[in-house]
Amino acid sequence: MQKRIAVIGGGIIGATAAFYLGYLDQTQSLSVTLFDDDLGQATKAASGIISPWLSKRRNKRWYTLAKEGAAFYRKLVTDANLGTNVYQQTGTIVTRKDPNDLDSLFQEAEIKLRHTPAMRSVALLSSQDVGKRLPFLTNPPAGILVEGGAKIDGLHFVEALLDQAQKRHVEISRQRVFFDESGKLRTSKGLESFDKIIIATGAWMKGTLKPLNYLVKVRPQKGQLIDLTIKSKHYGSHLPVLMPESSSDIIPFEHDKLVVGATHENDGGFDLKPTSEARNRLLTNAKAFDQHLQMDQIDRVRVGTRAYTDDFAPFFGHLPDNPNILLGGGLGSSGLTTGPLIGYFLARAVVEDQLGVWDKYTKPISHYII
Repeated sequence: MQKRIAVIGGGIIGATAAFYLGYLDQTQSLSVTLFDDDLGQATKAASGIISPWLSKRRNKRWYTLAKEGAAFYRKLVTDANLGTNVYQQTGTIVTRKDPNDLDSLFQEAEIKLRHTPAMRSVALLSSQDVGKRLPFLTNPPAGILVEGGAKIDGLHFVEALLDQAQKRHVEISRQRVFFDESGKLRTSKGLESFDKIIIATGAWMKGTLKPLNYLVKVRPQKGQLIDLTIKSKHYGSHLPVLMPESSSDIIPFEHDKLVVGATHENDGGFDLKPTSEARNRLLTNAKAFDQHLQMDQIDRVRVGTRAYTDDFAPFFGHLPDNPNILLGGGLGSSGLTTGPLIGYFLARAVVEDQLGVWDKYTKPISHYII
């Protein structure tokens, strides 16, 4: 008899978990359903960067998770047969305003490179060097090129994973579901029981677990990005990403699309309305490097809601008194890097019916859920 598995949430953790539940379940002993209503999902609004190695963050657990998460993409791209419209390893250019800080960061990058194969190589670039790699910029900064850095389209990522999951007999149900007090799920079919449940509802996790009398220490954060069309002979595919210090990332994509962002609006809550303030700020940040950009080149403003914890670190594991309910969240702005690996770990825990030892990646779940 098949075990019934539910995944609640179709963002980056849930989509990856659903895919790997189907991929790893070689005996088809699981019946998997993913529930998701798409509302405000951060992943689908995101275009992001996989390049955690030179981050200013000093949380060792976060860095271990992000470092292994970046390396995990090689396996994920192969397993899920992801195309270049989803993931491109084109390199990232990280900047510092102070030349001395840039030199120090380059020394740090060289040290990390020795034991981080996923970085591939690093190079210290002058502003002229950066201009050659990003020729559409009118004011390129000096920076450090990390060849192993990559860019990802969140919407295409989720769609590709869920498409692959469905091919492996995972059911996708477009609805919001709720727990009742007994731990059953209230769905359009009524109350349903599942052997194991993976919860990946992001900023909405507090509401998801409230019927079970748990308090989840996450808060919502609004993030906005702008998509621009660049018509220039200097613009093309396979361009690296620019990660300017204390400014908005500049992410070139194919088909003349340039993405700039994202904002971090702690008072935005669950509001999904784009704002002129964010649009203007993002454009101004980008114009510092490309003075030719104009407001009429903006095609759209994308809005999503991230989940943050008090210590800005992701968490995953199982409910303190229920090993059959697993969860992962609190990804913040590093979700595209850390989320897939978390989803993979949770899927393996279900398929292998054995909880992993994850303390090198995250604090105990009781630190975030009480």
